[in-house]
Amino acid sequence: MKFANPSCRQPTSPLQPQSVDSSPLGPSLKKFADKRILVVGDIMLDRFLWGSVARISPEAPVPVVEVERDELYPGGAANVARNLLPFADSVAVMGITGDDPEGEQLRSVLGDRGLDISCVQRSANTPTTVKTRVIARNQQVVRIDREQHHELTTAELDTAAAAIAQRLPELDAIILQDYGKGFITQALVDRIATIAGDTDTIITVDPNPNNPIIWRAATAIKPNRHEAFRFAGLPESPISDPPSEDATLHALATALFAKWDTGQLLITLGEQGMVHCLRDGQSDRQSFTHIPPRAHEVFDVSGAGDTSIALFTLALSAGLDPVEAAEISNWAAAVVIGKIGTATLTPEELLKTATPSSLKLET
Repeated sequence: MKFANPSCRQPTSPLQPQSVDSSPLGPSLKKFADKRILVVGDIMLDRFLWGSVARISPEAPVPVVEVERDELYPGGAANVARNLLPFADSVAVMGITGDDPEGEQLRSVLGDRGLDISCVQRSANTPTTVKTRVIARNQQVVRIDREQHHELTTAELDTAAAAIAQRLPELDAIILQDYGKGFITQALVDRIATIAGDTDTIITVDPNPNNPIIWRAATAIKPNRHEAFRFAGLPESPISDPPSEDATLHALATALFAKWDTGQLLITLGEQGMVHCLRDGQSDRQSFTHIPPRAHEVFDVSGAGDTSIALFTLALSAGLDPVEAAEISNWAAAVVIGKIGTATLTPEELLKTATPSSLKLET
């Protein structure tokens, strides 16, 4: 597999000097630009059909949507990569598409946005995953999924592992984004753990509860609340306020630390914000920091997890404190859930939203 020249940087969203210098996040965002990130996982094509509803179908009690425009976006792990583009100059995506027209569309969408797709494989044995959302009056009417579970063949696994080994010296971070469609397997995770070894490369994981991976060599793992309970094998129960003092959450983190080889957990809690859990590798003591919710309006939560893992990883790779990285990812997610669709944000939106008072954390 031939890689694109890593010295070729794609243009990012330009930051205005005034906004950078006047924001507490300005110095941090300046560190993001030269980071090199590889996103590994299940890539998809997101299709949005936008239209209006004026009548009910005479054939069945369903609305008739008159389509006005058709838009294509990177989906799944590719959406994580898309979230990084406005902030980092070098973003590559690794995954697999079908050898079909939808696969061509997805590769075109990725390439047109400036993503490095030299690590994307094609398979003649599976269709490209496509999620089609029909939107009318800013409301999702229906979602249509076209997908087929496809685990990597031995040849595909070897190709992916060789690509990671070749690219690793030039990477600052790897994001493993698991949507449970088959690209992320235990064999691939184990190969990555062996390849990364004792390097300083940041490895973060957004896991999927339907894929029982034992994660190894991960810097941080980011389940949401529901996923965390499932992974830990504990019955889901309410989390009291403040979450950092909740006994159930402490038990949850203890179970997950015992299950996975990681020093950090970032557990997103929906309307309760998120909690960053740090484990001392020598004493096994845990510290918890609650990061309260920041969203003022919620229009669409789809893609918020992609934004969180993207900005959290980027901040870690830039050398930021893990709690500060979590806070930045929390603010970024707050911006995108105020938009419709699998949206992203710009550095300017993040700088404008995160005010000095909002950066005070509850520890």
